[in-house]
Amino acid sequence: MTATATKPRTTGKTTTRKARKTYDGPTAEELLVADLIALMESSELPPWRREWAGQQGEHRNLDTGKPYRGANPILLELGSMLRGHTLPLWIGGAQAKAHGWWPRKGCKSVRIVRPQLNRYEDEAQNIQTGQAETVTRQWVSFKPVAVFNAVDLVGTDEAAEEALQARIREAIGQPLQLEPQARLEAAEAVLEAWPVPTTWGGAMACYSPDLDQIRMPAAEVFTTREAMAATWAHEQAHSTGHSSRLDRNMRGGMGSKLYAQEELVAELAAVLIAYRLQIGCQLENHAAYLKNWAELLKEEPKTLFKVLSDARKAADLIAPEENQGEEVEA
Repeated sequence: MTATATKPRTTGKTTTRKARKTYDGPTAEELLVADLIALMESSELPPWRREWAGQQGEHRNLDTGKPYRGANPILLELGSMLRGHTLPLWIGGAQAKAHGWWPRKGCKSVRIVRPQLNRYEDEAQNIQTGQAETVTRQWVSFKPVAVFNAVDLVGTDEAAEEALQARIREAIGQPLQLEPQARLEAAEAVLEAWPVPTTWGGAMACYSPDLDQIRMPAAEVFTTREAMAATWAHEQAHSTGHSSRLDRNMRGGMGSKLYAQEELVAELAAVLIAYRLQIGCQLENHAAYLKNWAELLKEEPKTLFKVLSDARKAADLIAPEENQGEEVEA
């Protein structure tokens, strides 16, 4: 995930290399991957993603009302899809506890990621002066954070429960930005503005890196305009990997890990694009698709952050995120 749209947090503590402790527990990638694999291998997967209108807006924090940014909407979209949630309101455990709200027994969280800026000081010799200098080295890591859907919360007493329901009603009452017809027209305008040419007609949707061209079936053969737009967004996401744009390795043959990874990038980018454009994101074959991804993540857990980063970069080219700001605290 890129760090441009989220404001990294410092750890608040600077240490030397010698002071760093060895950590034998699961890494951030392993924790997040374990959660996603459990979700993806669930035997109760819904057949498709609900339309935007059924989800009542973008994913936002129940306490602050602020939307989640960066690649976190992808994780929340997947979590909602696999959990069956239609309410896009989330809150971290500590935030909920402060209000007297607790997760229902048996419910499960969805993990998102929070960027953290880490730093330590190291001694190095200045080549020009020959003197020893203290050099500060920095790197960004990602901390997995568990958030709970608002429907999975209960108040610890009657007053807390009333406050919870009032807050949910208030959040649900926030109007959507556009009516359905206007959302579709606005979404199609964004997709039409993408410079890679699209040829309409034929039996399949695909992108040719050699020709730098997208092929799509005729618009009228799609069951809905949302389905057409989501498919188009998927193929446009592939086209962002061209050497003249993000320059991803797109030469993997069908069945290879590179091929699977590129398909995953395009699919998740399409999810994020559809989310930003406020249209339905239909994933007709996502059950088998996500289970195949689970196998890929088991073999290479570190692939997750790379895929999320590439998907977000692809979505940023086609449908830039509006009002980019600091990541929501969970």
